[in-house]
Amino acid sequence: MGFFDKLKAGLSKTTASFMDKVTSVMGFRKIDEELFEELEEALITADVGAETAFALVEALRKETRARGLKEGHELQPVLAELISARLGEPAPLSYNPAGLTVILVVGVNGVGKTTTIGKLAHYLKSQGKRVVLAAGDTFRAAAIDQLKIWGERAEVPVVAGPEGGDPAAVAFDGMKWARETGADVLILDTAGRLHNRADLMAELKKVRNLLAREVAGAPHETLLVLDATTGQNAIQQTKLFKEVAGVTAIALTKLDGTAKGGVVIGIKGAEDVPVKFVGVGEGMDDLQPFDPQDFARALFGSHEA
Repeated sequence: MGFFDKLKAGLSKTTASFMDKVTSVMGFRKIDEELFEELEEALITADVGAETAFALVEALRKETRARGLKEGHELQPVLAELISARLGEPAPLSYNPAGLTVILVVGVNGVGKTTTIGKLAHYLKSQGKRVVLAAGDTFRAAAIDQLKIWGERAEVPVVAGPEGGDPAAVAFDGMKWARETGADVLILDTAGRLHNRADLMAELKKVRNLLAREVAGAPHETLLVLDATTGQNAIQQTKLFKEVAGVTAIALTKLDGTAKGGVVIGIKGAEDVPVKFVGVGEGMDDLQPFDPQDFARALFGSHEA
């Protein structure tokens, strides 16, 4: 099964929920203001988010007038076009052209952060990159052990320190090891944190400052891992982590286990942070680069990749 087919299968719950809400509003009825108001509400309940839903409906109003549309069922392909355009083009990872690329991974506990790091390492290795992992979540021994297990699965080295150790020291050791071994990419795990933990935020700032001092432009990506099953809460997490951690990219996990995949549209619309990877299963190959157009096609049930 190709990844588009996996994505389409993984989005089946989202597609069913999204299309049920949207088509029930459009239906075979005349286009009027009541329809647009109901559609905006339907998009919000489909986890697109209020801000993005409003923008999409406004754009749909303009297209309706420009194209002279009269019937509700004529709106579906136009909405598909607008969502596709809003998601934009694929956003590849940013690499350091001058040497080591550093990816800092952040997120709250329970979103699948460590698992995502392991799968990302596997993906990058499959692309010919030499990868090193650094276990910067020193608060939990389990996090260090879990990252080591994923390192073994992905067949990449893991740099770790003692439980309760200084995450910045682990980051430094990781960079040193990566340089000495000629690695292309260093992926640094961090402790799951919430924005209201001032101590953890200060620690994250310390790590970022160290990375910037040691490698020009580092971190070259700050990857926020989000759980798709949290729906619109993922939009709020993006906003908060963007403010405190300078998030540049998102990896959205567990798309295959939720009907809330519409949040992909909301994240892009509200915060303009690109989703760069999506997870649609538990296999090593089930984390892949995000293709917005494939997502839009899968969301509306297209069979074409």
